[in-house]
Amino acid sequence: MPHFIMEYSANLEDDLDIPGLFEKLNETAIGTGVFPIGGIRTRAVRCDHFRIGEGDPDNTFVHLTAKVGSGREPEVLKAACDKIFETFTQCLQPTFDKRWMSIGFEMIELHPERNYRMNNIHKKLAEKK
Repeated sequence: MPHFIMEYSANLEDDLDIPGLFEKLNETAIGTGVFPIGGIRTRAVRCDHFRIGEGDPDNTFVHLTAKVGSGREPEVLKAACDKIFETFTQCLQPTFDKRWMSIGFEMIELHPERNYRMNNIHKKLAEKK
């Protein structure tokens, strides 16, 4: 973890460099030292049906959710959130400067007893060392 899920309005399709944005988000998440590399997932969901504000078709949105495992100190998560949001907004700034845009970010800590995972990527990364 984290699992990054970015939802965005379809009218932003031509303005976003999603692979470049995801590369920077993953680098930032790794750079925090808080999250295991093998647990990071990043994906985008294009929203073809949306209405923003008063309904102006030129309005846009991007919302990033980070789902993280439980057990970290709140201060550690807050510091990671600050860095991730800074990277996210820096990447989106050129679009924000030319479009009507709402940018959001939320980190959600998953329940420790109702979150199931199976992942052998950690093993692969350990074997590479």
